Amino acid sequence: MEIIGIIGFAIALLLSVMIHEFGHYLTAKKFGMKVTEFFLGFGTRIWSFTKGETEFGIKAIPAGGYCRIEGMSPRDEMPRGEESRAFFTASSTKKLIVLGAGSFAHFLIGFLLIFIIFFAIGYSALTPKIEQITPNSAASAAGFIPGDEILAINGKEVTDWSKDAQAIGQSQGRELTFLIERGTSQITIKASPRYLEEQERYILGIINEIGTKREGFFAATANSARATTTLIRESVKALFSLPTKVPELLRQTFGSDERDPEGLVGIVGAARVSGDVVGSEKLNSTERLGTFLIIVASLNIFVGLFNLLPILPLDGGHMAVAIVDEFRALLARLRGRPRPAGIDVNVLTPITLGVFGLLAVLTVILLIADIINPISLNF
Repeated sequence: MEIIGIIGFAIALLLSVMIHEFGHYLTAKKFGMKVTEFFLGFGTRIWSFTKGETEFGIKAIPAGGYCRIEGMSPRDEMPRGEESRAFFTASSTKKLIVLGAGSFAHFLIGFLLIFIIFFAIGYSALTPKIEQITPNSAASAAGFIPGDEILAINGKEVTDWSKDAQAIGQSQGRELTFLIERGTSQITIKASPRYLEEQERYILGIINEIGTKREGFFAATANSARATTTLIRESVKALFSLPTKVPELLRQTFGSDERDPEGLVGIVGAARVSGDVVGSEKLNSTERLGTFLIIVASLNIFVGLFNLLPILPLDGGHMAVAIVDEFRALLARLRGRPRPAGIDVNVLTPITLGVFGLLAVLTVILLIADIINPISLNF
């Protein structure tokens, strides 16, 4: 089962990359830019076909993908008569949309995967059905028995046990009326929750069954939006703390420190965790699939945000250049001067290579760490 999880993660990752690049492709074509290549992978071409002016295909190294938009810098030559289709001649707004489309695709993937969990797969949650009765408890004295299902509390229908059961803890010991389904009959039971010193709250003395809960379309949409927002917020925190995590990663990789589950993890580590989840005997099938999708969703959201960092060669770096270009144009207009020539990203090549080198070193360190000192989440 572990190998299925690893393969599934690899496929999900490649699909995410393809959808990211497809976001660039669709928006670039929408704005009339010339797109000549759309490839999954790098290196030697394995297979391809041409549709219109674009060659689609697969290359030998499955380490990402790319969408080649012609005219990314003023130095790039365009075919005669198609100069206006160059990327650098487009307005800043169009450039930002094309560049941001990849990250938007990642956020959309994350949202849709979470929506699938809430709407289709479901998640483990306490149900209103009673599994056990605590001896000498208020529930035992009132006559509750295992198998009873609580339909209403004080006349309020139970629709979400995690929320509706708060009436018990907030009762202050006052008598509550429960509408119970027992077999084919409905009965009413009155009980006064008792204060439990150890838990510092009022309890009834029941243990509820755990079942699979699915949301309706609108509730699933709202919950997915909230969950996606939470993942984005946590990913932002992770990005800000990334520099402080590197020394810790070095100690865990080349020293004797145990790997921190909250620390940095590479693709190999994420794939291994996915394998552990899918092969776990501690989780049921619904929990395994749901956790796997959460891992893929979290990865997409983090990658989407990382890609927006204002550093070249990331899309965010190119977006920063477009924003600076527009700011320079604004200053020129205010001074009554013509729009200045756009920034040539080729001039920034040394910075791009430096950032690329740092990312490559970090990737290698993560690869070594994921192999010799892997993260374990005890699934």
